[in-house]
Amino acid sequence: MEHTFRAVTHNSGIIIWRVEKMELVQVPEKSYGNFYDGDCYILLYTQKMGSCVSYDIHYWIGSQSSQDEQGAAAVYAIQLDDFLGASPVQHREVQNHESESFRGYFRYGVIYKKGGVASGMRHTETNSYDIQRLLHVKGKKRVVAMEVEKSWGSFNLGDVFLLDIGKTIIQWNGPESNRKEKLKSMLLAKDIRDRERGGRADIKVIEGDAEGDSPQVMEVMTGILGERTSELTSGTPDETADQERKAQLTLYHVSDAEGQMKVTEVGTTPLVQDLLNHDDCFILDQGGVKIFVWKGKKANKAERQAAMSRALEFIKTKSYPVTTNVETVNDGAESALFKQLFKSWTVKDQTQGLGKAHTIGKVANVTQEKFDVTQMHVKPELAAQERMVDDGSGEVEVWRIEDLELAPVDPECYGYFYGGDCYLILYTYLVNSKKNYILYMWQGRHASQDELAASAFQAVDLDQKYDGQPVQMRVTMGKEPRHFMAMFKGKMVIYEGGTSRKGNTDPEPPVRLFQVSGSDHSNTKAIEVPALAPSLNSNDVFLLKSESEVHVWFGKGSSGDERAMAKEISSVIGQSSGAVEVVAEGQEPTEFWDLLGGKAAYASEKRLQQAVLDHPARLFECSNKTGKFIVEEVTQFTQDDLSEDDVMVLDTWDQVFLWLGKDANEEERKEAVATSQEYLRTHPGSRDPDTPVLLIKQGYEPPTFTGWFTAWDPVKWSEGKSYEQLKMELGDLASPVNVADEENGAAGQGSQSHPPDALLNKLSNELPEGVEPTQKERYLSDSDFSDIFGMTKDEFASLPPWKQLSMKKEKGLF
Repeated sequence: MEHTFRAVTHNSGIIIWRVEKMELVQVPEKSYGNFYDGDCYILLYTQKMGSCVSYDIHYWIGSQSSQDEQGAAAVYAIQLDDFLGASPVQHREVQNHESESFRGYFRYGVIYKKGGVASGMRHTETNSYDIQRLLHVKGKKRVVAMEVEKSWGSFNLGDVFLLDIGKTIIQWNGPESNRKEKLKSMLLAKDIRDRERGGRADIKVIEGDAEGDSPQVMEVMTGILGERTSELTSGTPDETADQERKAQLTLYHVSDAEGQMKVTEVGTTPLVQDLLNHDDCFILDQGGVKIFVWKGKKANKAERQAAMSRALEFIKTKSYPVTTNVETVNDGAESALFKQLFKSWTVKDQTQGLGKAHTIGKVANVTQEKFDVTQMHVKPELAAQERMVDDGSGEVEVWRIEDLELAPVDPECYGYFYGGDCYLILYTYLVNSKKNYILYMWQGRHASQDELAASAFQAVDLDQKYDGQPVQMRVTMGKEPRHFMAMFKGKMVIYEGGTSRKGNTDPEPPVRLFQVSGSDHSNTKAIEVPALAPSLNSNDVFLLKSESEVHVWFGKGSSGDERAMAKEISSVIGQSSGAVEVVAEGQEPTEFWDLLGGKAAYASEKRLQQAVLDHPARLFECSNKTGKFIVEEVTQFTQDDLSEDDVMVLDTWDQVFLWLGKDANEEERKEAVATSQEYLRTHPGSRDPDTPVLLIKQGYEPPTFTGWFTAWDPVKWSEGKSYEQLKMELGDLASPVNVADEENGAAGQGSQSHPPDALLNKLSNELPEGVEPTQKERYLSDSDFSDIFGMTKDEFASLPPWKQLSMKKEKGLF
């Protein structure tokens, strides 16, 4: 086994093997993303974060592969799982029905090729131009290209097709295809050119509704495909399971104690983690869209190894399609996707982040960490983790909704919030001398529906006054994020009911109890709780306010910092009550209990730490264009996945970001907030509908958002290339195709050569017309290329990409 898996390391990345004559053979990196439909493959994805390493094993089944090959792939997947200590997550992938995580490994798309080992098809590292194939490209975020019959009968009006004839790749865009599909197809064509042909191929583009603009390229297509004799039909839409279906969860207990598999239903939505038992295996059915098998750490080895076959039996019993996606997860090493299907998922010995809802009557302590505000914009990933754009020292303006209009709040009253009111808070801060804005909408628990609607309307109005720049965030009473609290410097008070409006005639209650949470000026608030003894708990500090004095009650588990902040905030709450008396838990005077209506039991167990909700950030594209609410995940996401005509959801679990591309249609923009609420409502994990939602517009992303993306480029939106720009870079797309070169594999590139002086150390605007700045070496003659690089173009093309890049920099051709 060590020999078979000798390529496995602890380094991040993927390794792919193909089953050849029942043996595993490693696939060269240059061929990654290409899969023969007659074969089966094993893919290992390794992710290293600090000292932790996680593995995902995918075994892929080609639509034309044999039962023997499929069985061998399943066995090798189990052996690889065993080799890696039974910690990986296993996935069964079927051609055309792969999981989003699988397709996410291949940035420019997956290509299905006809044939396989049995028909002599081999993955090769050499540059091959003896090719004629037609690829049908489908998909929006992660494209799939399938090799289809070379005839006009394979075409339709709604998709994009690539006719690959070795030295030239012709992209034909269906008249009904959209800009995003055209862009993804062009990136795939460029990837084929650069990775499989070493950059030595031309790309031509034909718009299906303007074929007359490219007569010579059309002549080449006709020469290969024949004359088109019938009208093309519209394409079939991609099938996607709607979110409502994905939210239908059923958990089954699996047992073979009596010699045959017995499946017993144990729970439905909402699922809780406690339903899983370490001694057994369980099957989680996600509405027939996907099947998960959870393997308890104390289940016997035979049961664990049979997990995948159990899932396939289950699929057969339920009459689900054989293509149903299956994922097996190990107890203690569950995937993010699996954990998010549960209402809460806790991991032992981890502590919770900040900005969570307060809890009444439960012993809990949130570890508060000091942070360096100067690092927030230098290290956006830190800002994202802390949910802080700065330390809250910017400019604050507060308005209250009064008679459905905005009424300014007296700065002396900043930090006081009443449950019967709604407020808008505009926060202004500087980054590199440029003003940035956050608009918070704080909604009281007892505010009327009219006031809630007015707060949303007034927020839109205020947003427009600032040219759409503010990041908008709805804040529900009691769930204020850390930055919101930081604005009020440790003196934020939330009253359960009432209003701060002038002329309010409601009398103040004679006794009020406030729970104080926080350890410094950036994370402290006092929130009113029922003035009864059961509201207390031993890990917190409470303020008991009466008409004559304020008692500051220190629970035994509270820290010195928490007590210090409570004393500060008591001066705000007790302004009219005179004396402040400190009361230690266990030494309460009789009048203390009398004010609370008598002594009663409260949470007083030993100090505990709240377990963290272990959920990494995930990116989704949301749409309800078809009448069904569709949520499609974008795995392995980067900034490039934020398309300008999209509405995207970035879910960090305790916050949800709604990102609006500048070209998103007006209907999608209007429905943005409803989209986020629908996303939370239909989430399989029974999400809290009051989870804070931040509305972010393209070009105005704060570091709390950009920090979730690796290597965020702040100038991308001004310098990023559109489909039209990429198309222009390809030069004269209607120029003749050198068919002789295609047929005899001649060394010529079909691109005009230029002398070295015109290319070396030149900026983009100094290059000859038609030269692509990132591929200058393509425009050297063979002899000049050999003189400069000391090797032929084919030898250069066979080098790893990093080596090519290094040499181009060294020679002044980067």
